[in-house]
Amino acid sequence: MAELQFREAIRAAMTEEMERDEDIFLIGEEVAEYDGAYKVSQGMLDQFGPKRVIDTPISENGFAGLGIGAAMNGLRPIVEFMTFNFSFVAFDQLLNNVAKIRYMSGGQFSFPIVFRGPNGAAGQLAATHNTSVESFYAHIPGLKVVSPSTPEDGKGLLKAAIRDDDPVVFLESERMYGLKGEVSDEDDFILPLGKAHIVQEGDAVTIVANGKDYYIALEVADRLSEDGYQAEVIDPRTIRPMDFDTIIESIKKTNRCVVIDESNPFASISSEIAFQIQERAFDYLDAPVKRVTAKDVPAPYAKNLMDYYMPQADDAYEACRQVMYV
Repeated sequence: MAELQFREAIRAAMTEEMERDEDIFLIGEEVAEYDGAYKVSQGMLDQFGPKRVIDTPISENGFAGLGIGAAMNGLRPIVEFMTFNFSFVAFDQLLNNVAKIRYMSGGQFSFPIVFRGPNGAAGQLAATHNTSVESFYAHIPGLKVVSPSTPEDGKGLLKAAIRDDDPVVFLESERMYGLKGEVSDEDDFILPLGKAHIVQEGDAVTIVANGKDYYIALEVADRLSEDGYQAEVIDPRTIRPMDFDTIIESIKKTNRCVVIDESNPFASISSEIAFQIQERAFDYLDAPVKRVTAKDVPAPYAKNLMDYYMPQADDAYEACRQVMYV
């Protein structure tokens, strides 16, 4: 096992895939000469050259469309958004074009393309740079949405996403790029899309969380363990398709659930998880499903307000105690 930063694991996935297949290329703002805004693509220009690691103007609509056209013609682009907040400029490309043309063409076109970059809150960057976009893109049939929580998951899931023949929205986190973790050094390490990870087994309550919230879930599980309760922690890994079967089987064992979700609460991923649980496992629930989300307002700038805006471990801990009636 090698210990890598999250950014290094993402870079390793892209590098290995580009070494394997010369049809793969990386395109985006500052990915080449500057080594990436977050140094994710550091050294890749030197290794692969300017025809495969390509800097773009600040024009998300333009380079997203270029990537889609390349995918339609047999290449396998990796399109980096400097932040997924900027992907809103390319909404039509992602929602009306890449997600729908395969269906509308009767399968004549496939779209082996990955849109990747940081998602969600990144500190004091105010409302227009702090949006969690999972529910936006997961809402659209034709797109797969992935949100890794650890360096190892980042590498294994990104390699799977690059090889997939459908468009994949791959959501990272600016706050997690420096996070270190063990990453499998086995040859061609890949994790399948659409399969959740049971991080920790337990019987008192199920906690579902991914991305930055994964670490809140682990902290809460440790606190509950000190109280004498064993929580089951599930990381969905893939937002769409989501492995609801694993979540439902956990609910049948614990009879309680708390979902931690960085999104704003209305029509969020946690809303869908809560609905699926009540539809598929209502008779097993001993308490309503609780959600711990960002507040239902635009993200503030002030640090104290930003801390209050984001999901917090104390709130998740209290939510678990409430559904456990302790």
